[in-house]
Amino acid sequence: MAHIFIGGAWPYANGSLHLGRLASLLPGDVLARYFRAKGDEVLYVSGSDCHGTPVAVQAEQEGVSPGEFAGRYHEEFNECFARLGFSYDAYTRTDQPDHHETVQALFLKLLEQGCLYPKTVQQTYCETDQRFLPDRYVEGICPVCGERARGDQCDYCSTLLDPSDLKEPVCKLCGSTPVERATEHYYLALSKFQEALSDYAGGAEGWRDNAVKLTRRYLNEGLQDRAATRDLTWGVDVPLPGFEEKKIYVWIEAVSGYLSASKQWAARTGGSWESFWLQDKGDIIAYYVHGKDNIPFHTLIWPAILLSAQGLHLPDRIISCEYLTLEGRKFSTSRNWAVWVPDLLARYQPDSIRYFLIANGPESRDADFSWREFIYSHNGELLGAFGNFVQRTLAFINKSFDGKVPPGKLPGQWSDNISTLYQSSGSLIEAGHFKEAIEDIFAFIRRANKYFDEEKPWQQLKESHEACGLTLHNCVQIIANLGSLLEPFLPFACAKIRSFLSLPDPSWRTAAVPAGTKIRDVELLFERIDVARIAEETQRLQNG
Repeated sequence: MAHIFIGGAWPYANGSLHLGRLASLLPGDVLARYFRAKGDEVLYVSGSDCHGTPVAVQAEQEGVSPGEFAGRYHEEFNECFARLGFSYDAYTRTDQPDHHETVQALFLKLLEQGCLYPKTVQQTYCETDQRFLPDRYVEGICPVCGERARGDQCDYCSTLLDPSDLKEPVCKLCGSTPVERATEHYYLALSKFQEALSDYAGGAEGWRDNAVKLTRRYLNEGLQDRAATRDLTWGVDVPLPGFEEKKIYVWIEAVSGYLSASKQWAARTGGSWESFWLQDKGDIIAYYVHGKDNIPFHTLIWPAILLSAQGLHLPDRIISCEYLTLEGRKFSTSRNWAVWVPDLLARYQPDSIRYFLIANGPESRDADFSWREFIYSHNGELLGAFGNFVQRTLAFINKSFDGKVPPGKLPGQWSDNISTLYQSSGSLIEAGHFKEAIEDIFAFIRRANKYFDEEKPWQQLKESHEACGLTLHNCVQIIANLGSLLEPFLPFACAKIRSFLSLPDPSWRTAAVPAGTKIRDVELLFERIDVARIAEETQRLQNG
């Protein structure tokens, strides 16, 4: 039995979640549900990133503390994830004492290992706002590709930047041109890890292609040392004398949350965080799930920190999603060009959202969300194929067989197909190929519908009650197995199926429903969405 660690990216607690962000987080829950059904030990963690200047500035504008401001969105995230069926073992937040202790311990370990060194540098300072500016609060022209970029990274070409690299820099807070002032900070000697990280990345398996290419690019260019502390007002204190007014930089702090969340889970439950983290504890597979803008922090910086800490397990599988666009345009929170998750959940089923983001999401290339495709995928696949097969089978049994599963034996061909599907779709999920896995399962559903149509149980009933019963028995066995195969993707519909058929908790093995089992409280898995909603939702989006 393997120990499966799954680290989901930490959403930033300064605004509501939008669909583009959700698309990069959902694969983590698919993995967690699959491995639990398979019988492995799973630890699935994440949390809200509550620190940083954006939170502090917005809190100040509202007249509340940064913790209170971030807490508002943390609670909203918690509610959204619960309604979407995310099965985190621990979902925490970075402004907690336990997290601070873990981050500071890792910082001191880096210092002890000679991986941190002090350096006096010029840091961007806004004379209008009278504050040092975090890198993300300096914007300008990327020197590599010429696009607009932040002072830490260009979203267009993924180049890691310092504010001093930008052309035509401006302060994001007030728009004035910032200056540079001398200040002392600790730097992570990332260049010292060039050889070790090259060996690590060169032997990596199970990384998405974008992670492989981007990591290789950074290594080929040569790793550069990066500031590990910053002049900030809200964050994790630097545990060294003379640095009381400085904080540990977020790109060290946030990734350290994977370890701090694991320790918090262990303290709360009595579980062993060591079983998922210590190299000498046996069979561990560590998945990290995030968007492609976070790749270098998970394939280079976090491994460097873990190597310094010594004995901690490095990331194995990098599940890094591409970008999701909205009606052909990039998401823009400032222009309100977004589909907000709380708003979406108020009007649509969580399984509909989950299905679209897996079947049509940005797994290996940028993908687009359109209201037309969302509603047609719900009506055509979830309702028309899956829901229809379940409903007409169970309704027929209720009407013609007193609500009890007729006797029969699933033919070898169907049984073999189901066993093969568990194996093939499971392998695809483990490899991070979720889209292909769900496509294979829905191809199977379409074959099941074709079988129902060809057997014509409504006609069989007139000619042979036994033959009709055999057909329906076979369909029930197919439904029972769909309830397990689709559990990682569509947990709410699958929970209903288990309730209909009195099945136990999902497991990744062939399920069977005995003859005579009473069908219980059948209801529709999905209801049709009026296509007139396409125009309504498009107009709502245009209106902002």
